[in-house]
Amino acid sequence: MTPTQQSTIIAVFPDASAAQAAARDLLAIGVSRENMYLESSGGATAGASGTTSGSSSYTDEPGTEMPAHHGGVSGWFKSLFGAEDDTERSRYENAVGRGNVILSVHARQDQHDAIADVLERHNPINLHGDEAASSSAAATGSTGARPAAAATGRAGKAAEGSAIPVVDEELQVGKRRTLRGGVRVYSHVVERPVEESIELTEDRVRVDRRPVDRPATEAELRNTRDNVVEVQEYAEEAVVAKTARVVEEVVVGKETTHRTENVRDTVRHTEVNVEQLPGNQGAAGTTAGYDDTDFRNDFQTRYASSGGSYEDYAPSYRYGYEMASDPRYRGQSFDEVESQLRSDYGNRYPNSTWERFKDSVRYGWDKVTGRTKAAGR
Repeated sequence: MTPTQQSTIIAVFPDASAAQAAARDLLAIGVSRENMYLESSGGATAGASGTTSGSSSYTDEPGTEMPAHHGGVSGWFKSLFGAEDDTERSRYENAVGRGNVILSVHARQDQHDAIADVLERHNPINLHGDEAASSSAAATGSTGARPAAAATGRAGKAAEGSAIPVVDEELQVGKRRTLRGGVRVYSHVVERPVEESIELTEDRVRVDRRPVDRPATEAELRNTRDNVVEVQEYAEEAVVAKTARVVEEVVVGKETTHRTENVRDTVRHTEVNVEQLPGNQGAAGTTAGYDDTDFRNDFQTRYASSGGSYEDYAPSYRYGYEMASDPRYRGQSFDEVESQLRSDYGNRYPNSTWERFKDSVRYGWDKVTGRTKAAGR
C-alpha cells in the first residue's frame, strides 16, 4: 500500500479570535482537532538568537480545546524548516514575537486545497510582502519530508499554470406582471320608508227637515204623486303607484398607464493584479529587473533607527515603484492619485498602515518619475 503524504500548513493571524474562527471552519470541513495547533507569544521578545516563547492553547467553546506545541516556538520552527533555514524560521518567529498567532494544520495532500480556501477566507497576514515565497511549512510523514503550502498571507500557493477566472457580472432587467389588487363592485336592493301628503275630498249627504206653515201653491198641488230624490256621496282616496327610474350608472373598467423606473444595483468584476516577483538576490543585492539598493539606503537613513526592519518597508517601496509605472496613473502626480493609491494599498496590504508607509510609497513613486536621485549617483 502506498503511504499517504502528510504536510503541515501554517498561517499567521493578527489575533487569537481570527485564528480560532479559521480553526472552527476547518473542523466543519472534517479536519480533526488533533491535527490543528495554535501558537502565540507569551510576552517574549526577539533577540539575536531568535524568539523564545511559551506556547498556549486557545478554546473557541467548552470542550473544543486545541493543544499547543511544547518546547518553544523556536524549537518547533526548527523542526518544520530545518536548522539551516534561518531566514524562513526567523520570519515566523518574529511574527509570533510581534503578538501574532500561528495556526498550523497537519493534513493529507488531498486536503490542501480545501484547507487553503478556509484559511484564505479569514485574511491571514502576508509575511512575505512582494518577496518570493519560500517554503513556509515542512511536510513530515511516512514518505519523508516534502514542501507544503506556503503561508504567505494567503494560505496556499497556486500551482504553476493554474487559471484565475476573471468574472464580470452583468445587470439584466426584465419585468413581470404582479397582482397589485383590484376593485369588486356588487349591488343589492335596500328599502327605505317614504312619506307624501295628499289632499282628499269627501261628499256627505245631509237631510234637513224644516217646519213650514204656508198655503200650498198650484204647482205643489199638482205634484202630489210619489217623489223619489236620490243623492250620491263620493269620497277621494289615495292611490299609490311606483315608477322606477334609472338615476345613475356605475361603469367598471380600467386604464393602463406606463412609467419608467430606474433600477439601481451593483455588479461585481474580478480585477487581477499581476506583480512581478523578484528572483534570488545576487552579490550586489540586486534582483532581476528590480534594484532595491536605493530603497535599502533610504530605509537605513530614515527608518532604521525606529526599530523596524527593511522587510517591513520593502512592500511599500515596491508598491510605489510599480504604481508609478501603471498606465492608469500615467502623467499624474502622486498628490493627484494619493486617495486611489491609499484605497488600493489598503486592499492589498490590510495589515499595513498607509500613514506609516506613505512616505516610502512616495519614495518608490518618485524614483520612477525622476524626482529622486538613486543613492550613490
